[in-house]
Amino acid sequence: MGKPPALAQVYRRFGEVDAAGTSLLYERVACALGESEEALRAIETAPARKRQPALVLAALHDLALAGRAPALAAAYDARDAEAAAAAAIDTLVRRTDAVAAIVARRTVRAFGPGRYAVLYPALAEAARRLDAASVGLVDVECAAGFNLSVDRVGITYDDGRVLGDPSSPVRTTASVVGGRAVPARAMPDVVARIGIDRDPVDVTDPADARWLRACVWPDHSDGRAWLDAEVALAATAPPTLMRGDTVDLLPEALARVPADALPVVTTTWALSTLSAERRLRFLRRLDEAAARRPVAWVSAEGVGVAPTVPTLGDRPASGHSIIGLAVFGGAAPQVEAIGRCWSRGRMLAWLGGAGEGGHG
Repeated sequence: MGKPPALAQVYRRFGEVDAAGTSLLYERVACALGESEEALRAIETAPARKRQPALVLAALHDLALAGRAPALAAAYDARDAEAAAAAAIDTLVRRTDAVAAIVARRTVRAFGPGRYAVLYPALAEAARRLDAASVGLVDVECAAGFNLSVDRVGITYDDGRVLGDPSSPVRTTASVVGGRAVPARAMPDVVARIGIDRDPVDVTDPADARWLRACVWPDHSDGRAWLDAEVALAATAPPTLMRGDTVDLLPEALARVPADALPVVTTTWALSTLSAERRLRFLRRLDEAAARRPVAWVSAEGVGVAPTVPTLGDRPASGHSIIGLAVFGGAAPQVEAIGRCWSRGRMLAWLGGAGEGGHG
């Protein structure tokens, strides 16, 4: 039986293109897996949609972190690409069932502290517009719920403006472009932190926390240090995690926000996973919930992805995202584009709105 050419090509491309110049370890390991008939046959035991390189490599990394692939762990620690390639093939062949079990239940989780620089001022603006003294956050497709710690991180913009907690163990920076400064307004008290996901990750569970670390490429020490700080921060105030369909669970999640707080739903590059019909249903859920009290929705999504959020004349797939703010509870939802962002929040242009008071 020869090696499957299509799968082999996928792994070689991941090594030669996706990992090239970014991870010497994964560049070599992915190419080695693509060149190994035994490794490819092992990968093929998983469902087709679970054979992608990022997921299989994370599963191998998870075994290494768990002490179940000591040779691979040693090679990763030593940054020895050739030894890592050999150990990865050996682990896949000897522990095919273990790798298959991990990829069957897990999803690769991507992280980026830049989203805080977008969420914080947008959430503060939502609270200002509705004169809210406290908010309850509901994050859709929450993964580990890191967005729900937005009020507890430190954010520094390149114009010198600082938001959040500058003494936080989790800090991020962002560049501001355009003529408007990001408002210096502080977020109100957060009295509820609720996340919805089909497979939420509980940072207080050792296996879940290990999986988050497994998703960080083994030679990305900065990413690992940032993630460890994120996990530690989230663990001090764990969010309420709801497992299931995000649209179906949204009413229940909103109902968990205390009556005297403003419910604010957040989506950051999450709605693209939903069909167009499900996105409209998501919008209807927000409108229905607002029959009882005002509800706000803060979004950072690709151009044209978030329904009803203005695209500002920008083209879809243009490489940047629109920051949206919608308020439900009046005669009709008030939906506005309050900014643009690039590189998942690492750079943003604040547009704000009439009377938002972001200068000075």
